[in-house]
Amino acid sequence: MFRLTIAPLSLALRRSVLPTSRIALRRTFITTPLIRGTFKEQPIVTDPSTPPKNPTEPPEDHGEERKQVTKKVFKPEELEAARLARLANLGWLAKLPEKWIPYAELMRLEKPVGTLLLLAPCFWAITMGAYSIAAPLALTLKTIALFTIGALVMRGAGCTINDIWDRDLDNQVARTVERPIASGRVSVPQAVAWMGVQCFAGLAVLLSLPFDCFYLGALSLPFVAAYPLFKRYTYYPQAVLSITFAWGCLLGFPAVGAPLNLWVAGPLFASKWFWCMIYDTVYAHQDKVYDVNAGIKSTALAWGDKSKPIMYLMGALQVATFLTAGFMNSMGPFFYLSAAWGFLRLFRQLKEVNLDDPKSCWATFTGNIVTGYIFWAGMVVDYLLVLLGIL
Repeated sequence: MFRLTIAPLSLALRRSVLPTSRIALRRTFITTPLIRGTFKEQPIVTDPSTPPKNPTEPPEDHGEERKQVTKKVFKPEELEAARLARLANLGWLAKLPEKWIPYAELMRLEKPVGTLLLLAPCFWAITMGAYSIAAPLALTLKTIALFTIGALVMRGAGCTINDIWDRDLDNQVARTVERPIASGRVSVPQAVAWMGVQCFAGLAVLLSLPFDCFYLGALSLPFVAAYPLFKRYTYYPQAVLSITFAWGCLLGFPAVGAPLNLWVAGPLFASKWFWCMIYDTVYAHQDKVYDVNAGIKSTALAWGDKSKPIMYLMGALQVATFLTAGFMNSMGPFFYLSAAWGFLRLFRQLKEVNLDDPKSCWATFTGNIVTGYIFWAGMVVDYLLVLLGIL
């Protein structure tokens, strides 16, 4: 999913936000030798005696200079391990022509988690909108297909932007040192051109939908553009990310010809926002030790040991807003049954996750995919019952 960054706040703000426990964590980390991992999802920052640059603005593309920095930070065997790990995780991308692979990696096609989480609220809104007007099944299926394509390419564009901004941080983290731009396999101009291609593809999808979707989609762009700034300037990048990931809750209704009833779409949007805040905070906890050293901010650092109570509160608000959306849309019984199942699963995962164990955080984060589609399942059943004249 998009994970973009910019420059830190003043030292005074840092001291006011980070509690003593996390300052101690930082001191412990600074005196800790290189920690090695699986190179799959958890970042491994190397020798902190060579701290990352402080990029207030995106630096110019000095590819050779970046490679030299990488060589200073990593030992040759570590770079080789990162390269082999990347190749091992390519999956089906390895079957593509070699020149295509870096561009597919820029889109994170080998890691569909973000796309699936982005699609879930789109499917919620499409199905609830279709339910409210008994839209034909063919129209609903066509809309789902278009949103799937759109989510894939726009998430890819966001990841490409992320890699452009973060290239001088990525080349100092073992998990990301092999990303296409950081490793020099794709230049910044090539990445910008590829981002443009993806944006035009996303525009084509928008133009295939009703005009209301076009201007609603355009209204989301400032939030997409602002997200790269938030990891470096504030401790709440998750708040902006959650807005972008919840935007499908607004688009889905007009996409099937249903009126955009804000008494339904508003609570549904809020529900997805709270949900994204929860799972992306869990995601951020897997990187928190290394983010402190790299100057990357997140709710995981802002909330620290209070993260679970805060996420429980957000979970309760998600329940309230989700059920409100269903009630205002006059949903049938299966909406509430699947909601009960999904929320029981969500709270159980929150209870069991170990926020100090990156593997546990990753498992919980990815587990939200199933949760999101459990919520959707009840909507689908209710919609089909409406088409059959049962509801």
